[in-house]
Formats: sequence, structure tokens, C-alpha cells
Amino acid sequence: MTPSDRSLKKDRPTLPASRRDFIADMGTGLSGIALGWMLAAEQAKAAEQSKVKPHPARKPAKAKRIVQVFLTGGVSQVDTFDYKPELEKRHGQEMPVKEEFETFNGKVGKLQKSPWKFRPRGKSGLPCSDLLPHLATCVDDVAFLKGMIAKSANHGPGQLQMNTGWPRNGFPSLGAWLSYGLGRMTDNLPTFVVLPEPRGIPAGGVPNWGPGFLPSRHQGVAFHTKGAPVTDLFPPKTFGSQSQKDTLSLLESMNREHAQRFPGNSDLAARIAAYELAAKLQTSIPDVSDFSQETPATAKLYGLDDPICGPFARNCLLARRLLERDVRFVQLYQGGSAMKPRVNWDAHEDVVKNHGREAAIMDRPVAGLIKDLKQRGLLDDTLFVWTTEFGRTPFSQGNTPGRDHNQLGFTVFMAGAGVKSGVSYGETDEFGHRAVDQITPVADFHATILHLLGLDHEKLTYRYSGRDFRITDVEGRVIEEILA
Repeated sequence: MTPSDRSLKKDRPTLPASRRDFIADMGTGLSGIALGWMLAAEQAKAAEQSKVKPHPARKPAKAKRIVQVFLTGGVSQVDTFDYKPELEKRHGQEMPVKEEFETFNGKVGKLQKSPWKFRPRGKSGLPCSDLLPHLATCVDDVAFLKGMIAKSANHGPGQLQMNTGWPRNGFPSLGAWLSYGLGRMTDNLPTFVVLPEPRGIPAGGVPNWGPGFLPSRHQGVAFHTKGAPVTDLFPPKTFGSQSQKDTLSLLESMNREHAQRFPGNSDLAARIAAYELAAKLQTSIPDVSDFSQETPATAKLYGLDDPICGPFARNCLLARRLLERDVRFVQLYQGGSAMKPRVNWDAHEDVVKNHGREAAIMDRPVAGLIKDLKQRGLLDDTLFVWTTEFGRTPFSQGNTPGRDHNQLGFTVFMAGAGVKSGVSYGETDEFGHRAVDQITPVADFHATILHLLGLDHEKLTYRYSGRDFRITDVEGRVIEEILA
């Protein structure tokens, strides 16, 4: 019985509290005070962080916006941009046993040269295979990173690392970090737009463009790639304009009242912002998705009329139109699920069949996007990034004509604002298997992207679960060698 219980008994005098009761009441009371103080502090901090303001990590930027093309499944570096004469010379021979090889999905087969011929391209003379005839005409505009390495040879973790810096769920994507660090450039469209592949989403799923532990409003907004970009954007015709205004007004007042009661709820703040943006999208979406304004020459450049690459070409053209309208980050995915039947670059069974099919979809639209950005002057302040989660082995997967996963060495490239053009950085070994010179971890790649967009990767942090997190964690170096 506590002292308060005794005081309610009028038929007996109040007894002094025992030592045990006194200590228990003191502990409970102090805990409640401490808990209340902590919750209030967290709410105040969340409310403060939800405001759009210049981030202390910002500095003068070369790029205002970024477009990333992500090729899911693992593109083979030795069949695209990383030419290895020794691999041609020793085709069909055993891989020299200089290390303990770890394969992902099969046995180590024999060395397998590329079935596509490599040629020097452009004024720079950088090699590109005949697999990508359209991108071959763009090599003078890009900087290749040929010594990339990843921490995982599994699709989901590999994609997450390339997109979030971490090979597991729960961390903010690059686009979310950019939204958090830079804010929006337009009020009529989302800051971070994702255009998934029409055939499906990548193995890592929605966390590839998620906000992680950042406030929810920084997550990527995925547009539909078939039909209208945003469904249910307009009310039914039977629903009058005044009814819509009244409904939105009531909803807004209810949300505002709830937000005042729970100021630390970032999910609610993001939902309110989404409702406000949706009203503006009713005007901006029809405009941005109206391709009738484009010339026949532009449609041909992207390949809109090609039944093979047409659906992805529409995404590439939509990306350019979004960038023109000051969307901060547009992310395009080419390639869907890794489950059979595979509809991405996962060439386990037959690299000719697989890469030939995917290149026919990707090559022309992406080259068209680079050329279109350049001719419109957008490439001057737009960073273009072409990525995949890892590469593929220079040897066959067992007795098949396919190639296994390879995180030890692969190729990506950048172009545009602040990036040198017609250069190559990094080297793999004589067979194209392992990065051996100017090795580039994903953290360096992210640090360089942030640098070009005016952010210091060491200062762009967010306090969560008792520590300051950043996309590069405790790693990362800006690759000065490729900067203009």
C-alpha cells in the first residue's frame, strides 16, 4: 500500500511512508520527468529538421541536378567498356590459379573472351564493344571508372549498397540524402523522382529509393511507367470542383490539428506535403508527360518508335523533361526482377542472349538522353551517372556460355557538370576480373557525387540511434582525378 492509498482511508491515521515506498516513488517520478523531457526534445528536434533550410555541408556546386541510370542484374565490364586483349588471347584456357576464387552461382569455368568486338572510339580512342553502338558515340563526353568494387555479389545487397552506401535495409538512399542536404528547386514536382523499369522493380525493392531514417518527405516518388505517371491524380468527373476544395480544406485542418498535437511525426508531415503537392501535380504532370511537344527528331534520337526500346525510351525522355523543370534527382532503372525468367542483365546462362537483349533496350535511349542533355545545354549543370550493382566474371559459369557475379572489379561512368570528358580512371587485372589500380569503393563514388552537387560527404550527417550517420559511413574520398 502506497502513502496515497493510506491517505484515502479516513478511518485510520496517515502513516509515515516506508523507506521502500519513498525510494520507489522518487524513482518513478524522476523517470517520468526524464522521459517527458526526452520526448519533448525529440519532438522539437524532429520539427526543426523537417524545415527546409541550407545545410551546413553545402558549398559551391558544379551540378544543380542529377540523373542516374541504374542497370540491374550486373553488367559485364569485359563485354562493354573494359577491353582486355589478354582475355582474347587466352580464350578457352583455364583461369590461372593465383587465388582462391569465390563464385556466386556456379563453378569457375574457362576464360571466355567477349563475343563482341572492341574498337577505339571518338577522339579519345577509349574502347567500347559493338554491343553498345550508340553509347560508343558518347565516350568523348564521359569519365569511366573501371576499378569499381562492391561489398556484395548478391543482387539485393549490391543494389542497396550502390544506392544507399550500405548492403542492407534501413538506410537513406542517395536521392533522399540529396533531398535532405539540398532541398527542392521546384514546388510543382517532387524533389526526387524514380522511374522503374516497365518490366518490374529491382531485387532490392523500394528501399533502393527509400528515406531510411531520414524524415519521410525525403523518399523518392516512383512514377508509373505504363499509362499515367501518377494514378488517381484527378477526382472522378462526378466530383465537383467545389466538393474537392471543401474536402481538401477539411482534410488540411484535421491534419494541421494532428500535427500540432504530435510535432515530431515526420510521416504525417510527409503526408500533408504529399497532399499539397498532389494538388499542384494536377497541372504539372499533364505538362511534363505531354510528348506531343517534342519534335520528330527528338523522338527518333531516343527511339520512341522502336518496339524494343520504346517503353524505356519514354522513361529517358520523361527524365529529361523532369530535369528541365528542376527536379533535383531523377533515377531511371533499366532491368527488373532477377527471378526467372530474368528480365535484367543477370547473364548466368548465356551472356550473348542476355546482354544482347538488354543492350537493345538500353543503348539507344541512354545515348539519346546524353546527347539531348548536351545539345540543350543541360549537361553543363546536370550530373549524369550510369551504374550497375557489380560486374561479371571473365570466365564462364561452369560449362555454360554465361558469366557469374563479380564484385571485385566493374565499370560505371559519369558525365556532365564538373566531370572530365573522354577519360578513364582505374584498372582491372589482365583478364578484367579484379580491380588492381586506382581502386574505387562505392563510398568514393558517393563522395564524388556529393562533392559535385556541393555537399561535403563528411559533414552531411543525420543523428540516429545515438550516432551521426552519413552515406559514406567512415570511408569515402572525392575522386579528384576525374574532376574538371
